[in-house]
Amino acid sequence: MKSKVISYLFSICFVLWVYNAIAQKKIGHETEEQKNKRMEWWKQDRFGMFIHWGLYALPARHEWVKSNERLTNEEYQKYFDLFNPDLFDPKKWAKEAKAAGMKYAVLTTKHHEGFCLFDSKYTNYKATNTAAGRDLVKEFVDAFRAEGIKVGFYYSLLDWHHPDYTVDYYHPLRPSNDADTAAFNRLNANRHMAVYRDYIYHQITELLTKYGKIDVLWLDFSFPNKGGHGHGKDKNDWGSVSLLKQIRKLQPSIIVNNRLDLNEYEDGGDFATPEQVKTSALAKFKGKTWETCQTFSGSWGYYRDEHTWKTNRQLLDLLITSVSNGGNLILNVGPTARGEFDYRANKALDSIGYWMHANSKAIYGCTFAPDGFKAPDSTKLTYNATTKRLYLHLYDYPSDGLLKLPGYKNKIKYAQFLHDNSELKYVEDGNDIILKLPVQKPLYEIPVVELVL
Repeated sequence: MKSKVISYLFSICFVLWVYNAIAQKKIGHETEEQKNKRMEWWKQDRFGMFIHWGLYALPARHEWVKSNERLTNEEYQKYFDLFNPDLFDPKKWAKEAKAAGMKYAVLTTKHHEGFCLFDSKYTNYKATNTAAGRDLVKEFVDAFRAEGIKVGFYYSLLDWHHPDYTVDYYHPLRPSNDADTAAFNRLNANRHMAVYRDYIYHQITELLTKYGKIDVLWLDFSFPNKGGHGHGKDKNDWGSVSLLKQIRKLQPSIIVNNRLDLNEYEDGGDFATPEQVKTSALAKFKGKTWETCQTFSGSWGYYRDEHTWKTNRQLLDLLITSVSNGGNLILNVGPTARGEFDYRANKALDSIGYWMHANSKAIYGCTFAPDGFKAPDSTKLTYNATTKRLYLHLYDYPSDGLLKLPGYKNKIKYAQFLHDNSELKYVEDGNDIILKLPVQKPLYEIPVVELVL
């Protein structure tokens, strides 16, 4: 009987050990404390700029134009031949990002079209071989660093130009029927994904060794087999484990997104990347480490005739809602083919900058409010745990100037507008507080009240 009990206990221990080993499956050896230290600046800064720029700025009808219109390399070649961004001035880009309150910036070094903005020795399909005649990534890095903005690289795992990148269900040369395996096989007969894997590995190595310290690496994207038909791409196609090991080896302090299809690994990605989601969908990420990537309009690359641009209020709501749920916002600009931000992007950046100049304390270093603080009607809360300041973002300004803070009695000791530090008086009403605001709304789309706890 005793031996059976021992055997039973041993079995339980073994099962628990196996379960724990699976649950704690890791690629590297970083501790939780080390990771928190590495991520510290990113969680503090909260707001970044994405820059999607490449040959697709010439057709100016979506960065996926090559796939959407099923263009061959020969048909797409004219954009390479004509690429000449004569107004490209990354110093101006950096100043515009800084004025908008953005603390880090991520540039597309290569998008799905395969064109490289950097001088890679592994391809001729690069900016140095166009009329631009120079390494545009280097100029980006130098300009943004000079403004004190941290730099990041986006690199597409996809490549619709490379001869060994196998045709999948996003490729411009794809068959009309996703289920036509024979057609895919014919198209891929002379393509070798192992060769392309090496290409990724070598180019990522270049990016992480030629430009000094890189703060963020944005790899995009995995798409495992769809609908049982196959023809997708996952971690095995990219060699994701080896690739991430190389990244960590070359840049130990870098922050990497989660699109390598390594979800089974605890350290397979540093942050989640909800893309183009509505603000109402961000609450489910609360308590996780994440960054929502968003555009001013419906496209990432420059799209001349796309006019569904977000308003200043919508953009501020994205930023505030991201921080109020403990996340970051990276907001995209798609420069024109001449290399400058178009007037709509500049207008949006200027409007954000006006608000951030006065209210950035409610964004930097902030997160969701502590338990016990309920957001009053038509407001959202952000909180700085270091300064013990709570911020009320007033979406609908009360017409009578009175704002009820439910359950706030004995929880605050001072109130003021954030934009000018002008005092706001309040009275107690049972367990609540009634904040007395001026009848005239301040000249900000969403004014902010700072509460000293």
